Amino acid sequence: MNIGDAARASGLPSKTIRYYEDIGLLVPPRTANGYRDFGPREINILTFLARARALGFTIEECRALLALWQDTDRASADVRRIAQTHLEEIDRKISDLRDMRATLANLVHCCAGDDRPDCPILESLARGGAAG
Repeated sequence: MNIGDAARASGLPSKTIRYYEDIGLLVPPRTANGYRDFGPREINILTFLARARALGFTIEECRALLALWQDTDRASADVRRIAQTHLEEIDRKISDLRDMRATLANLVHCCAGDDRPDCPILESLARGGAAG
């Protein structure tokens, strides 16, 4: 199947598929005239990559997971280690987002939002602290 068909089958844009090929995540076979010829194996890889990226894994994490997926002698501990590290990063980002939300909520609460020019939000941004 051609790249358009592979894109539809995997749910990935053709541009992403070309990028994955450029960085060596995928090497589809070529027809005699040089066109990519995606088969079930390549679609499985693309689907795997789409799901991994949807879970927020980086390209390098995807590369490692893909290598482990294709290695029948893999240790599941290696896979778990990558996923655990990624989970910890997600938890850190969630914590950071909660902190950001709390700070912004406090700033919004402290701002009268009226016709006066004084604004604790802008003051806080200018001095680098939270409104009190």
